[in-house]
Amino acid sequence: MMAPPITELSERARDIFRATVEAYLDSGLPVGSRTISRLPGFNLSPASVRNVMQDLEELGLLAAPHTSAGRMPTDFGLRLFVDGMMHALEPSSEERAAIESRAGEAGSIEEALSNTTAALSGLSACAGMVMVPKREMIVRQFSFVPLSQDKALAVLVGEDGGIENRVVDLPPGMAPSALVEAGNYLTATLAGSTLAEVRARLVRRIDAERNALDAAARALIERGIATWTQDGDARPVLIVRGQARLLDEAASEDLERVRLLLDELEGKQEIARLLDSARDGEATRIFIGSENKLFALSGSSVIAKPVRALDGQVVGVVGVIGPTRLNYARVVPMVDFTAATVARLLG
Repeated sequence: MMAPPITELSERARDIFRATVEAYLDSGLPVGSRTISRLPGFNLSPASVRNVMQDLEELGLLAAPHTSAGRMPTDFGLRLFVDGMMHALEPSSEERAAIESRAGEAGSIEEALSNTTAALSGLSACAGMVMVPKREMIVRQFSFVPLSQDKALAVLVGEDGGIENRVVDLPPGMAPSALVEAGNYLTATLAGSTLAEVRARLVRRIDAERNALDAAARALIERGIATWTQDGDARPVLIVRGQARLLDEAASEDLERVRLLLDELEGKQEIARLLDSARDGEATRIFIGSENKLFALSGSSVIAKPVRALDGQVVGVVGVIGPTRLNYARVVPMVDFTAATVARLLG
């Protein structure tokens, strides 16, 4: 079912539809004809408003819950409102400062992204999300710590201070001195490179300097770097923050809906795929309720914005998940601003 274009609605129908949607988004409750008739600028009787609401319901834009005489917008109605009738509200200077200050806090890039997402979550009263490719670590130091006769801990220190480690298998008869030799060799000759560059250079150097290390040391290095290279592939990193903010007053009235929503948030891979679908577009993508099967049951919306580098390449996605009745006019520009902040953060 497709929502009709705005041009097919009369001026009276557009005014009543807009007022109904805005009142619903503000309260989360079905809106009655008497409420609309009492708004400034409406010189109509409740009966006249009710007739127009009935027409809008037949068009699939409004629905009347069986428990109430009022009406609320359908997902189709919300789509019509968001695409053609909504007046965006730019973030205030205080909101901008809050997002930028959290993004600028000291720490790793993951911590900065997490802080930024937490700020977006708090300001939007939604669950904030960010997905970015895992950045290639610039290597500063390698070392290998013996754990047993056949295992060692490979420790990789990046130029940004980040540390990663993995347990690797040792070749038979590997001497502790060979571990030290391997770590020193890697640090001295390969520091300042990404993991992918390390792997390529290491293969060339091992071929050219076979006598520099004994066979056991070469095997250790090859095994260790293969692990790092695999981990260093550009895999998406998804941070979900603020799930508790979805438990607002309206949501608490429907515990099953909240349970479904929180269960869905646990499926981060599904959310990642949903966010990833927003990467191809230029503008902010808005998925309302049943428009995406992932959130069809819980009645939730997703707002997602691609994050672009200076060269225009998409480097990630920023978004929020919230109830379909969220304040789109306020949240959409807030997501836009957060995406721009993350873009600057990623350089």
